[in-house]
Amino acid sequence: MCQLVRCPYCKANNDRVIDSRTSQEADVIRRRRECLECKGRFTTYEKVGETPLRVVKKDGTRVPFDRDKILRGMLVACEKRPVSTETLEALVSDIESQLHEMFDKEVASKYIGHLVMEALREVDQVAYVRFASVYREFKDINQFLDELKPLLGASGVVDGAEKS
Repeated sequence: MCQLVRCPYCKANNDRVIDSRTSQEADVIRRRRECLECKGRFTTYEKVGETPLRVVKKDGTRVPFDRDKILRGMLVACEKRPVSTETLEALVSDIESQLHEMFDKEVASKYIGHLVMEALREVDQVAYVRFASVYREFKDINQFLDELKPLLGASGVVDGAEKS
């Protein structure tokens, strides 16, 4: 497909590409161009246009995806826990990549919450339970205990005693 690019010097749209290179992340193409009218040289950058991902909330409203909101939730869950901000940022990047690979336009907030909980479960179980208690809106201690049972069984502690 032929792109019309105007020369920044003479405003003609008659140029040729001299050199093309992709960025290290391969998400931007740098093109060195020469205007065939005035012989001026200039650089253009091309990036694939992405449709922004939208989140469908529980009440049916739709909002733009916001990776910072996920990071803020994880930071709150990891308050006073031995989890670095770099680790959380990497988790958010992984979650965001998964979402863009799996969904084109919209994703349910419930699914995002599930991915966050799974990521936190692997990194810090206390942070996981903190996040789950807010995300799943625990109404009483029994719901809280139901969430803890699988974790306690996996760690070797059941009913206050270690498994033999």
